[in-house]
Amino acid sequence: MKIKICGMKYPENILEVSQLLPDFLGFIFWKKSSRYFDGEIPKINKSIKKVGVFVDATLEEITFRIKKYDLDIIQLHGNENPEFCKKLKKSTIEIIKVFSVNDDFNFSELEPFENVCDYFLFDTKGKLPGGNGITFNWQILEKYKSQKPFFLSGGIGIEEIENIKELNLPIYAIDVNSKFEIEAGLKNIELLKSFKNNLKF
Repeated sequence: MKIKICGMKYPENILEVSQLLPDFLGFIFWKKSSRYFDGEIPKINKSIKKVGVFVDATLEEITFRIKKYDLDIIQLHGNENPEFCKKLKKSTIEIIKVFSVNDDFNFSELEPFENVCDYFLFDTKGKLPGGNGITFNWQILEKYKSQKPFFLSGGIGIEEIENIKELNLPIYAIDVNSKFEIEAGLKNIELLKSFKNNLKF
């Protein structure tokens, strides 16, 4: 199971986290976020994929960030429609489309995105597009019928490890953020190390 550490902000902390060799590091390019990234990404191991997180951004802005930061994957966390994803796919970059989930989530919403994105990400439906720091009822994912790999997100911390291990779901990656922070954007290295080591099964 792969690990994505999102909401990276500070260069020195980025370097420290990168030494743990997570599979993905996420950089948020939504200005309203307390983890908004507008710095320089230090040189990190090439095995780590850089994910740019956007909320209803324009194609021009996304393209600019792809080139500036040499991004590997784009995560769309807003109300982007399938047509927008299709246009973005022409740049040959991988796309994660995010869906905010509650107990009433209708999985038919995924169908129009099947052929225009590479991954789905399920996050907790809350006041913000992401980073609400709470989990949703994972049992609803038993209704997931697609073969597309997905990321599981939303308030995941050390205490969720055993619950994750009990899930009989095709989870591609776990996405963590706020539960591993000293402050917004500053990650606790020891907590992340413990999580990564204990997630292996």
